[in-house]
Amino acid sequence: METIVKINDAVNGFVWTTVGVWLLIATGLILTIITGFFQVRRIGHWMKKTVGSLFDKKVTGHTGEHASISQFQALCTALAATVGVGNIAGVSAAIITGGPGAVFWMWLAAFFGMMTNYSENILGIYFRRKNHHGEWSGGAMYYLQDGLGGYKGCKTIGKILAVIFALCAVLASFGIGNMGQINKIVINLTSAFDIRPLSSVVLYTSGDKSVNLYMVIVGLILMLLVGVVVIGGLQRIAMVAEKIIPFMVVMYILGSLIIIFTHIDHIGTAFGHIFSMAFTPKAAWGGAEGVLFSTIITQGCKRGVFSNEAGLGSSVMVHSNSNVKEPVKQGLWGIFEVFADTIIVCTMTALVILTSGVIDLDKGMTEYGDSTLVAEAFNTIFKVGNVEYGRYFVAIAILLFAFTTVLGWSHYGTKAIEYLAGKNAPVATKIYKIVFVLMIISGALMTSSIAWDISDTFNGMMMIPNLIGVLAMCPLVMKLTRNYVDRRIKGKDVEPMLSYDPEIQRENAKAIAETGED
Repeated sequence: METIVKINDAVNGFVWTTVGVWLLIATGLILTIITGFFQVRRIGHWMKKTVGSLFDKKVTGHTGEHASISQFQALCTALAATVGVGNIAGVSAAIITGGPGAVFWMWLAAFFGMMTNYSENILGIYFRRKNHHGEWSGGAMYYLQDGLGGYKGCKTIGKILAVIFALCAVLASFGIGNMGQINKIVINLTSAFDIRPLSSVVLYTSGDKSVNLYMVIVGLILMLLVGVVVIGGLQRIAMVAEKIIPFMVVMYILGSLIIIFTHIDHIGTAFGHIFSMAFTPKAAWGGAEGVLFSTIITQGCKRGVFSNEAGLGSSVMVHSNSNVKEPVKQGLWGIFEVFADTIIVCTMTALVILTSGVIDLDKGMTEYGDSTLVAEAFNTIFKVGNVEYGRYFVAIAILLFAFTTVLGWSHYGTKAIEYLAGKNAPVATKIYKIVFVLMIISGALMTSSIAWDISDTFNGMMMIPNLIGVLAMCPLVMKLTRNYVDRRIKGKDVEPMLSYDPEIQRENAKAIAETGED
């Protein structure tokens, strides 16, 4: 086990610190520049076409098609996979390890990540195709294979990177997308809502952690619930996500705002520490050794990516199932996805921590861990006598966020298996779903963080081939963006760019012309 941990730490450090973070920021920066700072210059347009269109039945209404889901369902399913433990415990860990300055780098990564996610989405729609069930299939695997692989002399490298991405996606789906999320649900739920007759029955102990009967029962219930949804396919996952995600995000934001406004006199100090420690770490933070500048950057960017997944190439696998015909239209939802996940939800978590007094901003000292820090921050207000309503609220938030994350990642793993299995996909995807559901009980009983740590490494290993593909296709991203702006914003009469496949291009162009889709 020690050898595995050492190897994983070495690979993780290389993937995230040596290569990943810098490649991620560079990709986002390049895409931001070549699209003319699209996320800023066209903010009115993408806000209108996303949050401003939520009352448009064309956007939110169910398609009735077996092959696709609505644009709003695609967003909710993508947010289901991204808005999870990373938005709560992940932000806490970033602040504890890297200090308040990590929040600044989280914002910066999200700002550039908007255009990375935008680019992934439009490439996913542009290179998607129908699978054996007549459903849309898209993702980094396909734009690596057909996009990067379409360049002269790049066919082999494109295919190899596509396979590496798909393999890492499958492995990450079992870790960060399944066991890691379930483990956090079980620990928080059984701790907040303790039932002594069940929790007192200890089944086994490993190190300083123990597993009790209560955890097993919660794990079995979660396995049953996930199984009912996952076996039902994407349509059922999307229906669950569109009901849970908007409700929980709004409730979490409202709860956070109550904490923040109650401690409004600390808001200036919180922002002061975020900006001052982003570039000049305090020597006292975190103890005698302080915190390294590189740690601040790494923690902020890493936790930002872990939260919004921009650059991983994961969420594009569900965005590609949208009924949209314009690649750029789904790209706009990608911008909003990162904005909602990191700029809004993660910022709420950060400000709750930094304003509530649960951490000493001068010394970086706290008696709480990353999994309990936010709960204690909520308890500063939502606590009556010995009843800690704040802890209950956070436990329920983690339950719903993490549960939907598991559902979202089950779809990602299914699509990756579908690509790897080829003509054997119908059987392979069924087997994968069964194994994925069964692995939930392992997450409930997990006492070591090694599965979480290893899947974090696979997450990073997904990112590298994906970013190579996105960078290689920057010219195409620029062309697709310019084509959309010319037609939809400037009103020019030019032929739309909708798909790499001539047949799909003709079908979609005809449909747009007939329906007048905007």
